[in-house]
Amino acid sequence: MSESDAVGGAQEEAQQRSLLGPSDVRALATRLGVRPTKTLGQNFVTDAGTVQRIVRRAGVGPEDVVLEVGPGLGSLTLALLERCAGVVAVELDPVLAAELPRTVAARRGEGDAAPPRLAVLGADALRVSPEEVLGAGAGEPTALVANLPYNVAVPVLLVLLERLPGLRSALVMVQSEVAERLAAEPGSRAYGVPSVKAAWYGDVARAGSVGRTVFWPAPNVDSGLVALVRRDPPASRAGREAVFAVVDAAFAQRRKTLRAALAGWAGSPARAEEALRAAGVDPSLRGERLDVAGFVAVADAGLDVLGLAAPGPRGAASAPRRA
Repeated sequence: MSESDAVGGAQEEAQQRSLLGPSDVRALATRLGVRPTKTLGQNFVTDAGTVQRIVRRAGVGPEDVVLEVGPGLGSLTLALLERCAGVVAVELDPVLAAELPRTVAARRGEGDAAPPRLAVLGADALRVSPEEVLGAGAGEPTALVANLPYNVAVPVLLVLLERLPGLRSALVMVQSEVAERLAAEPGSRAYGVPSVKAAWYGDVARAGSVGRTVFWPAPNVDSGLVALVRRDPPASRAGREAVFAVVDAAFAQRRKTLRAALAGWAGSPARAEEALRAAGVDPSLRGERLDVAGFVAVADAGLDVLGLAAPGPRGAASAPRRA
């Protein structure tokens, strides 16, 4: 074994010792009187190898500040702090939010855990403001890496991408079925609202699978990793809110043709057909056949052909619906 291999192995061992294992997670939860709840979508990762794999797949490094949602007992947080300049952790559970800095300090040492390395926001990720995140003290997040609560995974991902344009990438763990929907291509059975809206923000792909046995408690479903690399959104005169309104209408009743599905949006089936033809879209198609550029073309046609109002002030619309 070379000297560099020995050093690398020693570093890996040291990192493993600083992370949480199954007995650590249960002991910590017992001491805090915490029982994972379905209401908050809590399933704690107990396998150190899994969180290290997530961090490696995320591709984050010393120049990155990571936004983590739902850190729970800190399994992923500890692994992120091994690689990144800082972590902004958003945790809704007040008990877990208060304990996380102490867990990090105990595992990594008081000095290393002090701000700006770690900032914990006791907040709902669907309601947390950009000002809160940027003012937390760890720097501006460049990447989202999280084991997202399964019951709100899609809304959280979309809301954070919209509110925090500095996020250049994301790697999130979600329910396997949701991962498939987020990364689905036009024309596939899984393609729908989450697929199109995620594609507005960047290039999305499946990034691996995660088994049930690495969680406590073990969920009833398999999990999947989804990677997103940010790019500029499609050029649209109508704007994001108007495009998303067309997407929501198109998939509200999947079996309908676009002519029928967009009748409410346009005012009638005939007016929907007029807008679709102006956009170069066959009115007999269903929503799952259009990519994000196609939906942009339809929304822009709504301005030109139907005289629909331009979008209101930024942030006036509600957060993306759970889909």
